[in-house]
Amino acid sequence: MKKIGVLFGMENSFPGALVEHINARNVDGIQAEFVETSAVHLDKPAPYAVIVDRISHDIPFYRAYLKHAALNGTFIINNPFWWSADDKFFNYSLAAKLGVAVPPTVILPHKKHPEGTTDRSMRNLEYPLNWDSVFAYVGEHGFMKPVDGGGWRDVYHIHNREEFFHAFDQSHDLCMLYQKAVNFNEYFRCYVVGQNKVHIMPYDPRKPHHERYLQNPPVYDQKLLARVEKDALTLCRALGYDLNTVEFAVEDGIPYAIDFMNPAPDADLHSVGKANFEWIIREVADLAIAKAANAPAPPVELGWATFLAGADAAGKAAPKKNAAKKVAPKKKSTKAAEKEAAG
Repeated sequence: MKKIGVLFGMENSFPGALVEHINARNVDGIQAEFVETSAVHLDKPAPYAVIVDRISHDIPFYRAYLKHAALNGTFIINNPFWWSADDKFFNYSLAAKLGVAVPPTVILPHKKHPEGTTDRSMRNLEYPLNWDSVFAYVGEHGFMKPVDGGGWRDVYHIHNREEFFHAFDQSHDLCMLYQKAVNFNEYFRCYVVGQNKVHIMPYDPRKPHHERYLQNPPVYDQKLLARVEKDALTLCRALGYDLNTVEFAVEDGIPYAIDFMNPAPDADLHSVGKANFEWIIREVADLAIAKAANAPAPPVELGWATFLAGADAAGKAAPKKNAAKKVAPKKKSTKAAEKEAAG
């Protein structure tokens, strides 16, 4: 029996629904369950063909367990080696290299020295910093956020220099990004599964939480939706993520990739709504079953060049005939409660 394990934390609706959905299909030789582990022995591989990871980014013990499992043939959704090394500034740099539009973005040095460091540790850093160049490039309306954060923690909406420096003072020893705000006309949150399926969800982060997933979205230009789909796939293929959400803020017809480091994306029924919830459960189940059927997974490639092969590799990661199935915006009965503004 090949087992699919779901590793999760505080969330309730998605893990149980995924296990139930997989088992309800009665696929011969495949069974889903919640992951259970104790102290991890070096000489014992994990008993799972596939693990869907929803929590290791917050729990170092789980992250180490998943790396051990991957080395011993378990397919992990998402790859724990790459996820451990990823950060938002790299994502934006890669997106720009791949031809995906991103707003002007800078990475800022720590306001407070990281623990265990002093002024002498920063002798390669320009002082004083050329703040005028930062504002000339990004402007005074933007978002400040951690380079490797998530869950909308420590994110600041900036409208002027005074707010910028106040937010910077509050960042303490975090490494922060500062990114130009997009004056968007349309906004999309996209589920991407298996690097070949995209579900486009019209979304408005300016609305109250329960109204953000649009129930009656306008008719969108098909060329715009096609570009959103293409860019979402390009990013996830280049990053090697089999499960992600990619967010685009559209200004003057250009979709800017705003947030696409979400390898454990929100999939709570009460947050994303019934229609979106059913889509993500079905597609993740398909992916997990397919990977389990082909278990054990091939040896983990630890050379970063595999992940950084560039635009050509990203574009060829999946055959074109399997290109994303676009979910055209229709009337939806959905509710949402997630991140704040377009950051």
